[in-house]
Amino acid sequence: MHRPLIRCLALLALPVTARTMPEVPMAFTLSSSSFREGAPIPAKHTCDGADVSPPLAWSGAPSGAAGFALIMDDPDAPAGTWVHWVLYDLPARASALAENVAKTETLKDGAVQGRNDFPRTGYGGPCPPPGKPHRYFFKLYALDAALGLKPGATKQELERAMQGHVLATAQLMGTYARARK
Repeated sequence: MHRPLIRCLALLALPVTARTMPEVPMAFTLSSSSFREGAPIPAKHTCDGADVSPPLAWSGAPSGAAGFALIMDDPDAPAGTWVHWVLYDLPARASALAENVAKTETLKDGAVQGRNDFPRTGYGGPCPPPGKPHRYFFKLYALDAALGLKPGATKQELERAMQGHVLATAQLMGTYARARK
């Protein structure tokens, strides 16, 4: 006779248990309003256009993030991986980069830019040799500390400084090909 009562109490306890379970963190994602994951990067963001950086936005960063760093590179370059953009010490409150980020060492929000392989400061858009499409990876790192690197750091210097500080990584990949002449 007590079994139905126990079952009833057990069923009543289920919703309370479900509400006290830890929440699953949101996925850390990176996107652009200019192109989707795996899609072609518009010419205006390349050497065939205005060579302006695409707008980027992110969400789901871990709660302990003290800042962000971004690396854009092309692993399909003939001479090996080609670095197109190195950006670091983006503030923790940031959740986006507007189109056409200034090609200056320091940005208004305090973020700092490194040297790409062109070699220049800031963004250098896709500019592959004519032929098959290349893949361009935008990798955003959520970090537990500001890195304090001086302006002009290379990808390798940034990667060394980030060791032990990466909380999460988000990635967006776009493609670009130039027609054979």
